[in-house]
Amino acid sequence: MQSSKTTKVVTITLNPALDLTGSMSELNVGSVSLVSQSNLHAAGKGVNVAKVLSDLGAQVTVTGFLGKDNPELFHQLFSQIDVVDSFIEVEGATRINVKLVEESGRVSDINFPGVQVTQEDIAKFEKVLFRLAEDHDYFVIAGSLPGGVSPDLCASWIAQLRKQGKKVMFDSSKSALAAGLSSQPWLIKPNDEELSELVGQHLTSAEQCQSAAETLSDKGIENIVVSMGAQGVMWLSQGEWLRATPPKMSVVSTVGAGDTLVAGMCWGHMQAMPRKELLRFATALSAMAVSQVGVGLTSQKELDNIKLNTQIKEICSSTNVKAN
Repeated sequence: MQSSKTTKVVTITLNPALDLTGSMSELNVGSVSLVSQSNLHAAGKGVNVAKVLSDLGAQVTVTGFLGKDNPELFHQLFSQIDVVDSFIEVEGATRINVKLVEESGRVSDINFPGVQVTQEDIAKFEKVLFRLAEDHDYFVIAGSLPGGVSPDLCASWIAQLRKQGKKVMFDSSKSALAAGLSSQPWLIKPNDEELSELVGQHLTSAEQCQSAAETLSDKGIENIVVSMGAQGVMWLSQGEWLRATPPKMSVVSTVGAGDTLVAGMCWGHMQAMPRKELLRFATALSAMAVSQVGVGLTSQKELDNIKLNTQIKEICSSTNVKAN
């Protein structure tokens, strides 16, 4: 970990979305479900990360692709959270994703395809990206890919940034994540389901997740963060494992909790926090996210309290765990 601190970071959302979130007592599949509360807001994994980082005090530049037909809510959000907007606007409308949140805490996601990106759009984006690389060291690439951006193209961007000595945090899934690994991003954050898909094996325990993550570490990934929901977070770095377990939270919505974890890990590194302090902070921040609707640092006092009750353990192997 570098000793110098920075507040400058770029978040990249290649396939953002307007999230239509509906709260209900229970989803009746194949029948009528009544929504008690609804909200339409600008989102996308990288956009969520940007909001949390801005709340923490970062100087954030956001980029990616936005549809020209409906950018207003994004522009409003970027102004509200005081980030630099370097998005490329392309033909068409940014997609709307539907998230149905039940009282039990279960969330059903209905994700639509995004805009279709042209070669001209890609050239504009690359110009912005590598201009930003001139004076930024941290890059977060988060979310899925739009039409026109292949997994291999995204991987090539990671590789170019890495060659320039940039710290690239890559949070994606499926073929995009699989291709991106070949470019050795500095940090990845699969959840247990994404990790299972990545290694082609159904992982049901923390020990199995450990073993799977270690195979990825052998490919040259410096930081592997595995999120396991209420079971906490595991982090493999420089051959050493840490595991954080947050206190039991009253779950309002899990939407954005993973993005909040990425933001916490990013900010902790940017502020050169010691490893255990960093993981405790990021895990507590993510745990706080499930107790609210939307992402962001809503209460420093609550965050501090969750941090005090978040346990950190050093994991020596998949079978031997010692308390800290």
